[in-house]
Amino acid sequence: MFSICRQTHPATGIEYAVSCCFFNSEEVCLVTAGANIIKVFRLLPEGHTKEINAAGQPIPPKMKLECLATYTLWGNVMSISSVKCPSAGRDLLLVSFKEAKLSVLQYDPQVNNLITLSMHYFEEDDMKGGWTTHPHIPWVRVDPDFRCAVMLLYGKKLAVLPFRKDITSEDGDPLEAKPLSDTKKNAAQAVTRAPTLASYVIVLKELDEKIDNILDIQFLYGYYEPTLLLLYEPVRTFAGRTAVRSDTCAMAGVSLNMSARVHPVIWAIGGLPFDCIQAVPVQKPLGGCLIMAVNSLIYLNQSVPPYGVSLNSIATHTTNFPLRIQEGVCITLDGARVAALGDTRFAVALKGGQLYVLTLLSDSVRSVRSFHLDRAAASVLTSCMCVIEEDFLFLGSRLGNSLLLRVTERENRMLFSVDKPLEATVDLTVSDTDKEPQPSKEPQPAPDPAAKKRRLDTISDCVATNVIEISDKDELEVYGSDIRTSTQLTSYVFEVCDSLLNICPIGDVSMGEPQLLGEGAGRGAQPLELVACSGRGKNGALTVLQRAVRPQRVTAFDLPGCIDMWTIIGESPELSRDVHKDMEGTHAYMILTQEDSSMILQTGQEINEVDNSGFMTNSPTVFAGNLGNNKFMVQVTTTTIRLVRNGVLLQSISLDWQARSAAVADPYICVVTTCGRALVLALRELRAKDATSARLAPTKQPVPHRPPLLRAVPYRDLSGLFTSADENVQVKGEFTGKMKGKNVKSEGFKPGAIYELNDEDELLYGGDQTPASMASIMLAEQSKNPGVPRRISRWWKRHLADAKPTYWLFVVRDNGNLELYSLPEMRLSFLVRDVCAGHRILADSLESVPIPPTPEEEEEMSTPHGSNVDTLQEMLVVGLGNKGSRVLLLLRCSNHQLMIYQAYKYPRGNLKMRFSRVTAAFPFGYRSDVLTAPEDGYEAAALRENVRQLRYFGNVGGYNGVFVCGKTPYFLLLTGRGELRVHPLCADEAPVSTFASFNNANCPQGFLYFNAKGSLRICVLPTHLSYDAAWAVRKVPLRETPHAVTFHVESRTYCLVASAATPTNSYYRFNGEDKEKYTDTKGDRFPYPMQEKFSVMLFSPVSWEVIPNTRIELDEWEHVTCLKNVALSYEGTRSGLRGYIAIGTNYNYSEDITSRGRIIIYDIIDVVPEPGQPLTKNRFKELYAKEQKGPVTALTQVLGYLISAVGQKIYIWQLKDNDLVGVAFIDTQIYVHKMLAVKNLILVADVYKSISLLRYQDQHRTLSLVSRDLRSAQIYEMQFTVDARQLGFLVSEADGNFALFAYLPQARESYGGQRLIRKCDYHLGQQVHAMFRIAARQPPDADHKRHVTVFTTLDGGLGYVLPVSEKMYRRLLMLQNVMNNYCCHIAGLNPRAHRTYKSPRRAAGGGPARGILDGDLVALYGTMPAAEQQDIAKKIGTKVDEIMTDLYEIDRLTAHF
Repeated sequence: MFSICRQTHPATGIEYAVSCCFFNSEEVCLVTAGANIIKVFRLLPEGHTKEINAAGQPIPPKMKLECLATYTLWGNVMSISSVKCPSAGRDLLLVSFKEAKLSVLQYDPQVNNLITLSMHYFEEDDMKGGWTTHPHIPWVRVDPDFRCAVMLLYGKKLAVLPFRKDITSEDGDPLEAKPLSDTKKNAAQAVTRAPTLASYVIVLKELDEKIDNILDIQFLYGYYEPTLLLLYEPVRTFAGRTAVRSDTCAMAGVSLNMSARVHPVIWAIGGLPFDCIQAVPVQKPLGGCLIMAVNSLIYLNQSVPPYGVSLNSIATHTTNFPLRIQEGVCITLDGARVAALGDTRFAVALKGGQLYVLTLLSDSVRSVRSFHLDRAAASVLTSCMCVIEEDFLFLGSRLGNSLLLRVTERENRMLFSVDKPLEATVDLTVSDTDKEPQPSKEPQPAPDPAAKKRRLDTISDCVATNVIEISDKDELEVYGSDIRTSTQLTSYVFEVCDSLLNICPIGDVSMGEPQLLGEGAGRGAQPLELVACSGRGKNGALTVLQRAVRPQRVTAFDLPGCIDMWTIIGESPELSRDVHKDMEGTHAYMILTQEDSSMILQTGQEINEVDNSGFMTNSPTVFAGNLGNNKFMVQVTTTTIRLVRNGVLLQSISLDWQARSAAVADPYICVVTTCGRALVLALRELRAKDATSARLAPTKQPVPHRPPLLRAVPYRDLSGLFTSADENVQVKGEFTGKMKGKNVKSEGFKPGAIYELNDEDELLYGGDQTPASMASIMLAEQSKNPGVPRRISRWWKRHLADAKPTYWLFVVRDNGNLELYSLPEMRLSFLVRDVCAGHRILADSLESVPIPPTPEEEEEMSTPHGSNVDTLQEMLVVGLGNKGSRVLLLLRCSNHQLMIYQAYKYPRGNLKMRFSRVTAAFPFGYRSDVLTAPEDGYEAAALRENVRQLRYFGNVGGYNGVFVCGKTPYFLLLTGRGELRVHPLCADEAPVSTFASFNNANCPQGFLYFNAKGSLRICVLPTHLSYDAAWAVRKVPLRETPHAVTFHVESRTYCLVASAATPTNSYYRFNGEDKEKYTDTKGDRFPYPMQEKFSVMLFSPVSWEVIPNTRIELDEWEHVTCLKNVALSYEGTRSGLRGYIAIGTNYNYSEDITSRGRIIIYDIIDVVPEPGQPLTKNRFKELYAKEQKGPVTALTQVLGYLISAVGQKIYIWQLKDNDLVGVAFIDTQIYVHKMLAVKNLILVADVYKSISLLRYQDQHRTLSLVSRDLRSAQIYEMQFTVDARQLGFLVSEADGNFALFAYLPQARESYGGQRLIRKCDYHLGQQVHAMFRIAARQPPDADHKRHVTVFTTLDGGLGYVLPVSEKMYRRLLMLQNVMNNYCCHIAGLNPRAHRTYKSPRRAAGGGPARGILDGDLVALYGTMPAAEQQDIAKKIGTKVDEIMTDLYEIDRLTAHF
C-alpha cells in the first residue's frame, strides 16, 4: 500500500496576530498565523473621510484588509512576536515551533520571501528533563525596548536571546544605499551582521526553588534593565480542593542583566488566587501589571499596595486575597484575550464573544484606585487580539470569521471623580476651555453599560479643540488639583470594517448533490458538493464547498467551425466611468472567426447576424476590441485594421505583413505580424468635438524589430509600480506652504481655518496666516515622538491618491529577452534575460548600467540564450486586485507550464520594481496544448495556433481576472482581498476553445465559451457562492453549534444535529435509589454553567435554510453522540435496503448517576407541502426511540443490520415492525466512538485503545474479533483505503498523525493475524476529525480501481490520501528526497522532519514507517526554475516530462467536487 497525501484547501483559522512593519518602516502591516500558514495584510482605506474624534484629530476611514503575502511553513506556529529594527529598514519576526525551536525571520526584497536570520534549537535530551510529553507552549516574549527576547522551554527553563545595541539605530535599508557612489564602501556595508547575539539558557529552579508550573511570562514596562514577570503555581490545586488549599499562585519579577548573565529576583508576591491565568503588563506612566484570574482581576505594582476586584461571587469564597466587589459585572475571564488601547485602557474579549473595555482609574500618586469595566460590543469568539495603527482592533478567531474593527471615541466625554465613582459627572462638551468646570451637585444617572466607552490618551486631548494645543502640556494647570483626582471615560464605538472568511473547525463533513444547477445539467458524472459543520456557539455555521465552477446556463447554440470569438462593447450614453472598471457597459457585437471569414453578430434582446456593420467579414479576425473609453471599436484581421464607431467604418489600414495577433491598452493597439515585427498605433481624435475624425496613427518611434520578436502586448498601468526613480523624491518633513482655494475641507480643528493635505509628505499644510503652518512643523517633529498619535500624520492618505495611468509595451524576442518599453517614447526601461526559464525573480539587467548600450553591445546582448524561449506560446499582462495595483505577467509555455509573475517594489534599478514568481497550484492539473480539430485545413490550423488561451475579463459576476482556455480551463481571480484564486471549470465542459465576457440585458455580467462539442454556451456565475476563497464557498450561519450533518439521498435534504447553550441553575443529584432534580439560586453575581440543548432538523440545499416545521428538540440533558445515514433491510411491501437516519444519544446527568442513552431511527417521508412553502414536502417520521442499557456512542450498518456501541458492548440489531431485535453482541474496550463497515467487516475505533477489526458471519449469526492494533493511541477518525484488491485502514490520531494499517495474517510480526500492522505513517500537523471515500476519476478503460480518501481538519483544511502504484511511488519518493534539498525551507524547518510520525513514546515496533508521499512538497516541482527541474530529473535518472506526467495523473484522479 503506497499512497500520496496532499492538502488541497489551506488552514483558515487564525491563532496569532501581531502588527509590525513587515515590508518597510513606513507601513504597518498585520501578520497573522494559524496552523502552518503566515499571512501579511495591509490596511486599505475604503474612501475619504471627514470625521474627527473627540480630540479634534482626524479619524481614519473604514479599512479593508489586503493580503500581500502568504507563507506556508513545514511546521505549525506556536508563538509569534515582532521586534522593531530600524537599522534593517523593516521589523524582525520571532516565530517559535513545537517543541522548542525559535527562528528569527525577516522579509528580504531581493528574493521577495522570508529569510531566516538565525535559528535556535533547544530540543536536546538534557533540556527535556526526562519528560516525554510536553504540553507547554514555547511562548516568545519581547522586551518593550527591544533589548532581548525570551522563550519558555518545556515549562522549566528560559532561553534568552539578546539583541545588538545598534538594531534600533536609524540607518535604513542597506539595499537603498546609492549603488554608484562608492563601490568599496558599499560592498562592506551590504554584509549585515546578525541582529542577535549568542543565546543562553536560564534554569528557573536556580532563580528560586519554588518556580514551577509557569502560567505566563511577560516583560514589564519602565525598568532600566529588561524585567520579566513570571506567573507560576509552585504547588498545584484544583477547584475541588480549594477548601483546604486555595491561594497557590505566585509571581516573581526577574531583572535580566545579559552581559553579566546574572538574574536577581527583584520583586515577588505570593498568595495569589489559584485560578490565575495570565499577566498583562501596563504601560507607563502607571507601570506594573494586571493579573487576570478566572474570577478576579488584580493590579500589582512594585511600589504600591495591590488592588484587586472580584468579578463574580465565586471569587469571594475561593480566595483570601483582599478583593473588592466590582459592581454591575458578573463575568469569568477564562479564555479571555486582551489588547491595550492606549496606556490605561484594555479591550477584553471574553470566551462568549463579548467585548469589554477595561479602564484603570488612578489617582495623583499613580496608584490604581478602581477599575471600570464596560460592555462595549458582542463579536466573534476571539483567539487573538491585536491593535493596528492605534485606531483598529483585529480579532483573530479559530471558531468564526476574523474581524477588523475600527475603534473611535464618542463626543460625550464625562468626568468621573474617583473618590465617589459615578456621582459627580461633568459633560465637557458644553464647558469652555478657559473656565474651570464646576462639578454638578446632583448625581447623574450612571451611563448605560452598553454604551461604548474609551478613556482619552491625555487629559489635554479631551479638551483641546485646536491642533496646536495638543502638544501644549501646560494646558493641565487650568483645572488646578481638582482634575488630577478624576479621569475621563469616553464612550467607545466599535465598527466592523472587514472580515476574513474562516471555515474551521470542521467537525463533520458530508457529500451531497448540488441543487441549483440551471437547465441541462443532468448528464454525465453526478456533480457533488461538500457540506461541513464549522464554528461553534454563535459562530456556528454550515459551510458549502465546491472545488469546480459550475456555470449557470442561460442558453446554448451549436456553431461548428468557430476558431475564435470576441465581444465588443457598444457606446454607452453615460461617459463618467471609473478608470478601474474597464469592462462596464453592455456588449453590442460578437465576432466569430472562421477558417477564411468572420461572422458578425449583433447582440441586443436577441442575437442576429448583421452584414453592414462596418466590420470586415471576408477574412478571419485575429483581434477585436474597444478603444477610446469604449467609444470606438477596432477589428484586426489577418490583412487589415479597421476602426468603427456605431456601425460606421471610420478608418481602414491595410497591413504590409500578415497579422498574427493583437492586443489593446486604451488608447494604444499593438499588432504582431507572423514575420516577427510589431506595430504600435495610437488613437488620435483630430477634432475634439467630432468623434468621426478619430484615426489610428503609428507611434513616432517604431518598435525595434531586431532581433525578431515573438510576442508583444501593451499594458496600461494603474498600480503606480512602474515609475522611474526621479519623479517623487520628497524630502522627509519638507514643508510646502501653499493655500488651496478649491477643494476646501473643514476638519474641525479650528472654526474658519482651512487645512489641505499634501499626498507625498502626508503632513498638514496651510497658508501662512493660518495656525496650521505652525502646526504642521510641530507635527513633523512630533510624528517622530512615540507619544504622539500616528493618526495626526494621516498615514492612510497615500492609498487614496489615484495613480495616473502609464503605458508600457512588453516584448519578448527570440533570444529570450523580455523588454519593457515606455509608450509613446519607446524607451527601453527594463530588460530580463531568458524570461522563459522560470526563474523565481525576474530582475532588471539594466539595474547596474542605466547608460543606453551602443550598437556593438546591442549585438552581444542579442545572442541567443538557450532554447527556453521556443516554448513560449503566449504572454499576457494584467492589473488585478485593488485599483489594479497587482500587476500579473502570465507566460504560457508548451511544456505544460503557465508561469505567473507578480510585480513588486524593489528599492534599486531603473523602474524600482521586480517580478516575482507566484506559486499557484492548478488543482486539476494543467495542460497547455493547442486545441486542434480533425477537419482543419492549413489556414485554420495556423489560426488555432495563435488563438489566445489567456483571456482577461473585467466583470463576470462582479469579479475581474483571467480565464485560461484549453484542455484544462480555469478562472484566475484576484480581488481587492489580494489573494490569487484558481478555480477550475467543471470537468464535463472541458476542453474550452475560446472564452469572452458578455454583459447583456438577458445575461448580466455573464460569459460565453465554446465547449468540446463546438457548442456556444451563454452562462452566468452562480450567485449563491463566493469565489473569493480557496474553494467556491457559501457559509450559512446557524447561530448554534453544529455537531453532525449527513445527506439523505432519497429526499435530497441534509439532516443536521445542532445544539444551543443556555445558562441553567438546576441539576440532578443521586438520593440513594433514584435521581432527583435540584434548583439552586446563587444570586445575580454567580456565573451559571451553560447547558447544551440538542435538536435535529432537516436542511434544504435549495434555499440553504432549515425546512419549516422539521426541527425536533431532544430531551433536556440529552446529548447526541452520533448521526448516521444507515441502509437497513426493509421488511414490508418491498424488500431491499432503505436509507434511514439513525441517532445515538446519551443522558448526561452527573458522575453519580448511571449513563443511559437512546437509539432513535427516523424515516424522511414525503408529505403534501404547505401552500406557499414548496420546501415543506419532507418530514421526519419517528420509527423507533427507546432507551438502552448504556450510552449509545457509535452506529453503523452491516448487511442491512444496525450495529451499535452501547456502553462496553457492541450489539447487532434487526429492524422488524418498527422495533429492534437483537442478533449478536461482543465485549469491547473503553469507549468506542467510531464504527465503519464494509461488506461483513466492521472497523471499530476506541478513544484510547486504537482500532479493532470485527467480522460478522450472517449464517452463524456470530460477531467475532479478527485482529487489532495492540498499542494504545487516541483515534479521532478512521476510514478504509481501497486500492484494487487491497484494503487498508487509515486512522487519524490526536497528535495530527495519519497511520495506515493492514491485515496481513501471513506476516510473522502479526502473530498469526492477531495484530494489525502499521504499514505507513505521516504527520499532517493538523487534527483530522472527518473523512470519507470517493472513487478516483479513472479514464474509462482503466482496470486499476481505487478510492480517494478525503479528509477535513480542525484548522479548516481539506486534503486527500490517494493510493499509487509502486512504480510511481518509487519515482516520486526519489523526487521527494532530492526536492527536500532544493525547496525553500522557510524558518529553517525541514519538510522531512515535519512529515515524520510524532509520538510521545518511542514505538515498540521500531521507528516511523513512512510510506506516504508528501504531496505538497512533490507538487512544488512544477513551479521550480527549468534549470533546477532538469537538474533534479537528472539526479534521479528520469525525464522532466515523466515526473510532470505523474503529477498530472494524480491531479486528474482527484479532480472531484
